[in-house]
Parts: sequence; structure tokens; C-alpha cells
Amino acid sequence: MKRLLSIELQKIWKNKASRVLTLTYFILLTFIALIASIKFDLGIFKLHLAEMGIFNFPFIWHFNTYIAAILKLFLAIVIVSMMANEYSYGTLKQNLIDGMSKKEFILSKFLTIVLFAAVSTLFVFMMSLILGYSFSSYTEIGIVFSDLEYILAYFIKLIGFFSFCLFLGILVKRSAFALGFLLVWNIIEGIAKGILTFKIFPESNTASYITQFLPLESMSNLIVEPFSRLSIIKSIGNQIGMENSKDYGVHFSSILIVLCWTFIFTFLSYRLLKNRDL
Repeated sequence: MKRLLSIELQKIWKNKASRVLTLTYFILLTFIALIASIKFDLGIFKLHLAEMGIFNFPFIWHFNTYIAAILKLFLAIVIVSMMANEYSYGTLKQNLIDGMSKKEFILSKFLTIVLFAAVSTLFVFMMSLILGYSFSSYTEIGIVFSDLEYILAYFIKLIGFFSFCLFLGILVKRSAFALGFLLVWNIIEGIAKGILTFKIFPESNTASYITQFLPLESMSNLIVEPFSRLSIIKSIGNQIGMENSKDYGVHFSSILIVLCWTFIFTFLSYRLLKNRDL
């Protein structure tokens, strides 16, 4: 496994675009810290985001993983390009000629996905600890390390999403078309969710039950938006009569669905490669 992973990392690092995108992704993650410095001073209206509690433990685990997950597109481009370059540069065929099996080839890609997800998760974990201890009003150990399920959810979400990107890279063979297909699929899921919610099942939760099994929707459900949990947002909602009953938890069923999609995408990637004439 170490040999397979080493081969993949060399390919990525020697590709300038992949190297720049990977570095850009981790640099952008650090920009989350800059949110703490954002202040609005408009006369009687003053707002300091750090003072709103977004970096309080344990809320910070939810907030940072949600924001960091938005940036995953940068690594998605690397994953898709990683596969597309195999066809463009002929390295796939050369690897097979050199004795690497197709199963080992897919395994090397999946190991790279897991490594990217693990490094990103560790990065977000450490950054959240630093920001939390710098700005949080609560620093008791029991509070600090509660809600760590968001870190696990973030890790699972990245693996599932990158596995989807790997499958699209093998299916389409071209980075631009694969990313375009990803965008189209996201739109299709959005339309399907809208039709089910507002047209077919407008007065029940049936639409949510059905759409939770869609690949991108299932990944989105792992970490729901955290902003409506903030006390200032709750206060505004109470003043205008809006009751918030949203479930913010990370559920085992959501994790299981994403893991199933991860297996499906990885298996389909292998089957596609195995049956394709190179």
C-alpha cells in the first residue's frame, strides 16, 4: 500500500496544476481564522463575528467543518484531474504494462482519497482547537471535546465526495466534462428534491426521506448548516415568530448511506476500468 500511495503522490506533486490546487485548498482553510477579525461598525449597529460565538466550543466543530466542506471542490478538481491525466499522459497504460493490476490501480487512487481526507480532517481539527482556545468562552475539557462527531462526519463526507469524483473521472476521462457532469448531477438532485417537496409530497416528510438516499444529498445531510444555531439568529427568529425545529445532529444512518455510496462508486470505478479496453 505504501508503494501504491507513493506512486500516486509523486504523480500529483509533479503536476503543477494539482500541486497549486492542493496548496490553495489548505491555504484557503486557514482563511477561516480571518472570520474572527471581521467587524461591522455602522453607527448603532456593531457586529464582531468572533463575539457571536462561532468559535465557542463545541459549536466550532460544527461551524468549521461546514465551512471547510464548501472548499472541497479544490481537492475534487485534483482528484478528477488525477484520473484524467492517466488517460492524457498514458501513465495508466504504462502502470499496467509495468505489472500493476487494475485492482491495485483503483486501490492506489482510493488510498490517495483517504489520505487527502485524513490530512484535511486533521488540519481542520487542529485549526479548530487553536481558534477555540483563542476565542471560546468555554474551555473545560468535557465541553471542548463534545460534538466531535462533526469531525468524523467531515472525514466521511470528503471520502464519499472524492469517491464520486474518482468515478466521474474514470467514466468521462476528461476533467472539464467530469466536473460539468458533477454540476449537472447537483442540479438534477436539486430539481428532484424541489419536485418531491413542493409538488408530490408537499404536506409530509416523504420527500426528505426519499432524497436522503441521493449521493450528493446524503453527503450534504452529514453536516447541515450551523448558522441558525447561533443565539442571535434564534433571537431574530423568535421575534418574528419563526420556530426552529431543525435537527443538527450527525446520525449513524446518514454516515451509513454515504459509506454505501463510497463503496458503490469505488466498485463501479473498478468495474469500469476492468471492462474497458485501454
